[in-house]
Amino acid sequence: MKSILLIGMGRFGKHIAMQLNRLGQQVMAVDKSEERLNPVMPFVTCGRVGDSTNEDFLRSLGVRNFDVCIVAIGNDFQSSLETTSLLKELGAGFVVSRAARDVQEKFLLRNGADEVVYPEKQLAKWTAIRYSSDGIRDYMELDADHVMLEILVPDTWAGRSIGEIDIRKKYNLTIIGIRKDGKVEMSLSSDSILEAGTTLLVLGVNKDLQKCFHI
Repeated sequence: MKSILLIGMGRFGKHIAMQLNRLGQQVMAVDKSEERLNPVMPFVTCGRVGDSTNEDFLRSLGVRNFDVCIVAIGNDFQSSLETTSLLKELGAGFVVSRAARDVQEKFLLRNGADEVVYPEKQLAKWTAIRYSSDGIRDYMELDADHVMLEILVPDTWAGRSIGEIDIRKKYNLTIIGIRKDGKVEMSLSSDSILEAGTTLLVLGVNKDLQKCFHI
């Protein structure tokens, strides 16, 4: 379990709070508006109303004690930037900040953010890839080159074994799981049979995935 300071209770912040609650994490939610904070309270450990650009207020939260500080402010970049910078100055160990534009990402990284999330850009890319092919069910970038793809078993592979397909040798890709009826099977062997209607979790370099699955 991690302790997380979550600043900014707009729609993005609220969804983060709800997901962290499902994961059983300890969360302190912060917003300068009590009206925005109240709906989030059922999903967090505690909440504080205050201005995160105020150094004294931010210091009173004990930012050093949190494993992660998330700045989810979305409609006021100046406040997001100031909050990010202050968190680092006050000794926050790990700061994640939200960006809405490329230039914001650069400024946040230069001013204390350890990582930047860019929801609109990331979701746009996921949506474009997800719906540009009938077979793709999910897509996750692991770094600049490596991707995990969930894709429907191609018709020409149905009824054949993983060893028979041998995409590791042909495309340098690894099948790490098979999803069937909502459950993922990870204990695979070269004799595992691929069934029509199931999906594969495939790991590899993006260009190899594109070549193999004609994405």
